[in-house]
Amino acid sequence: MADTTSPRGPRRDQSGGGRGGRGGRDGGRGGRDRDDGDELIDKLVHINRVAKVVKGGRRFSFGALVVVGDGRGRVGCGTGKAREVPEAIRKATDAAKRNMVRVPLREGRTLHHDVKGRFGAGKVVLRAAPPGTGIIAGGPMRAVFETMGVQDVVAKSIGSANPHNMVKATFEALTGCTSPRGVASRRGKKVGDIVARRGEQAAG
Repeated sequence: MADTTSPRGPRRDQSGGGRGGRGGRDGGRGGRDRDDGDELIDKLVHINRVAKVVKGGRRFSFGALVVVGDGRGRVGCGTGKAREVPEAIRKATDAAKRNMVRVPLREGRTLHHDVKGRFGAGKVVLRAAPPGTGIIAGGPMRAVFETMGVQDVVAKSIGSANPHNMVKATFEALTGCTSPRGVASRRGKKVGDIVARRGEQAAG
């Protein structure tokens, strides 16, 4: 039977399919955003189409990058690959739920301190922001902050624009975030001593 698949690959009408062609990406703005029964929010960040040339023609598969969070400081990312887009998204979502981490937030809206992260060629800088700033971040990084529940943050990517590297660099930075309570317990001091000392250093 002749292969009726077009050279540009099959059209994807499923939700979350992204644009046609190689490297179609969603960016986390107008794409898939679902709140499951367990109060987890997932966002489709990127869809990648891979074509394998075989004897009968081209065989397409899809790779999905998904970010999952509970909106209260827990967030995870995962990837999945399958012959169909919905199956790839499902695998990525399951992987993200298994890899969730908790990030301490100040006042439940922003980070406690500035932090840098790096993964491969991806480099990101995350900065805490005052109330009313909003999420100043682009593409894949915005999806991470929205699912995590951050309301005010300033983020900049100064390395690779690859969504996978950007997301993993962001997670590298977030896992390095600490809170005054965590520092105090680790150093055997009171939270007031840590916060007061930080305030004195900022004033000096």
